[in-house]
Formats: sequence, C-alpha cells, structure tokens
Amino acid sequence: MASCTLETQAAQSADANLVARLLRSLFPPSALLLPALASAEYKFNFPEPVTPIARETLHIHNEFMLIITILFVVVFAIMIYSMIKHRKSSGHAPAKFTGPTGALQWFWALIPFAILLFIDFVLMGIPAVQAIINMEDTQTKADMVLKVTGMQWKWQYEYPESGVKFISTLATPRDQIANAEAKGEHYLLEVDKPVVLPVGKKVRILLTSTDVIHTWWVPQFGVKRDAIPGFLRETWVLIEKPGIYRGQCAELCGKDHGFMPVVVHAVPEPEYLAWVEAQKAEAKAAAGGADRTWSKDELVAEGKAVYEKVCAACHQPDGKGLPPAFPALAGSKIVNDLLLDMNGKIVKDSHVDRVMHGKAGTAMQAFSASLSDVELAAVITYERNSFGNQAGDMIQPAQIKSLR
Repeated sequence: MASCTLETQAAQSADANLVARLLRSLFPPSALLLPALASAEYKFNFPEPVTPIARETLHIHNEFMLIITILFVVVFAIMIYSMIKHRKSSGHAPAKFTGPTGALQWFWALIPFAILLFIDFVLMGIPAVQAIINMEDTQTKADMVLKVTGMQWKWQYEYPESGVKFISTLATPRDQIANAEAKGEHYLLEVDKPVVLPVGKKVRILLTSTDVIHTWWVPQFGVKRDAIPGFLRETWVLIEKPGIYRGQCAELCGKDHGFMPVVVHAVPEPEYLAWVEAQKAEAKAAAGGADRTWSKDELVAEGKAVYEKVCAACHQPDGKGLPPAFPALAGSKIVNDLLLDMNGKIVKDSHVDRVMHGKAGTAMQAFSASLSDVELAAVITYERNSFGNQAGDMIQPAQIKSLR
C-alpha cells in the first residue's frame, strides 16, 4: 500500500514537472522582456483620451467591463455554491430535471433571459448605438476639412480650404531600424512633416488611398478609419488638449507597413493660422522655383532628398530595388533610355511617363499629383545620373510644368 502511494506521488510529481516544463517552454520568463526588445509601449489601459469620441469610447469600455465583471462574479458564485451545497458526498441525489413544468419554474427560467435582454439592449445597446451615431456625425458644425490619402508607405495631407498639401513620411533613421545605432524615444512613430490641427475645432477628415487599403489610426483620438482606393470615407476629430499625438497605419499594407506613422500637432488656433500662412508662403516659393532654370547639380542635390523620401522604400537607397516587385533603377534600360521625344513630349512607358503617371498593374505610383514640378524634375534627373546610370541629361521644372 505504501509502495502504491509513493508511486502515485512520484507520478504526480512527474506530471507537475512536465506541466512546469511546458509552461516554461510556452511562456518563457524572457517573454516578459519582448516589449522592451521591440521598443514597444507596455500599457494595460487606454491612452489618455483627448477627443469626445475617445472619451466616450473609454466610458463605454469601462461600463461594459463593470457589467461583465459583475455577471462573471455572480454566475460563478452561484455555480460554485451549488456545486458545494448539493454535492453527492453530502447526500444529494442527481436531479431528474427535464425542463420547467410549473409556473414558478417557468418564471425562474425566463427571468435570467429577460435580465440578459435588458443588459444587452438597454444597458449596453443604447450607449453603443449612441456612440456609433456620434462617430458617424462628420458634417454637423464641422469647422474645417482635412483630406488624408494613404499610399505605400506614406501619408499625403491636404487642407482644401487653404490649398496646403504635403507628404508625411517616416523620419526614423534607417540605422536605427537596422540596429546600427540606439533606437530613439519615438522609434517608428516620428515623421518629417506632421499634421497640424487647431484645438477646439471640429475637423472633418476625408480618407482615401492610391494603392491598397491603409488605416489612419491615432489611439488618443479614438479614431481608426480605413483608407480604401476608389472610395472616399470620413471621420472627425475635435481635439480638446494641445499636444503631439502619435499613431500609425493599422492595416497590413505591404512590406513597409510598420514604417507608416501618423503624427498630429494640436495647437491653439492662432498658432495654427500662422502655420497655414507659413505653408502657403513655402508653397509659393516652391512654385516660383519652377520658372527658373536649374543647374544639373542643383537638380541632383534636390532629387537625392526627394528620392530618399518617396522612392527609397521600394527601389532601395542604393537603387538596386527588390526585384521582381520593385525593379532596380541602377542600370535600368528605361532610366537610361530617351528622356523625351524630338518634340519634347512624353514617350509612352518611358522614365518620365512612369514617374509622373505610374504603371498600371504594378506598385509604381503616379507622382504627378503629389510632387511639385521642381521635385519631379529633380528626382528624374537624380535617378538618371546616380546609381551608376550615365544618361547625363536633365529635365527642367518648367518642362515638367508644360507636360502636366
């Protein structure tokens, strides 16, 4: 008998060790360090809400969690009490219950059902429907419009009323991504040109995409809306507190999906208006640059900056691309071929044609709408005179202007 007990204890001990080993293998202690290794923020609650939508979302979340927790505790308390109180060892026999028969049994069968309906459709349903209605109310008393266009892998922002438009791209250095240097405080959540919005103003946001589905998401705004090619979707924000708010594309949109952050600067209205005027002046100066003759060195220098901002993600910094999805520009027959025809017009499917109008059925985007005359002329000239390419020619911003 003693031997059987020892064997049983040994078996139990072995089982316990096996379970412990499985748990350690499935959830190693080092797993707790994974967020730190990935430089990810480790929080257990919502970020501070700064818009009415985010505040309402947090309120509903907390209310639902409270209801669910009460249900969980009550149901499990009744179940555990019943198991202990009516256990077989205390003399209780199994019931032969097949369904409610009398009025009292029907009453106790229907009461929980009625309580669940009340919780689902009244306590939880009404606030949820009201929140959805508020989220979709994009046009009532909107003070301004912001158009957001997603493209691999950057955002274009446009302020239709003021004529301001720019592209916002990831500003995290490639050396940080390649682990060649220490990661910064806002690793993969920093951009070269943030969106600027006024505090206390209702902003109607229109979203679309030029290629695949992207999702514009800023957690502290409580806003997460898909940008879909061929469709114009909308949402709204009313930021209540000045600050810098960060988000990112929340849709798996390609190889650089993780390199598509959103950064919003919320500022007081006077500061916002001053920023708009500065952007207009900058755009006017850039437009004026298209009317003068640029030297080749000037175009190459400007083109290098444009290339690194909008082209390097696909064609790579060294121009060798990632064939077959993203062909190499280094030694490319198209890049080294004819610039324009003898009449100064675009040759179909040539280098200029592809940069300005894209190529259907591929990832090559059309940049004629998102880049200025100077930027287009500069990046084309840079590509034709870099990466070992020997085209040796150049194209002026004025020529690009006439080709639009």
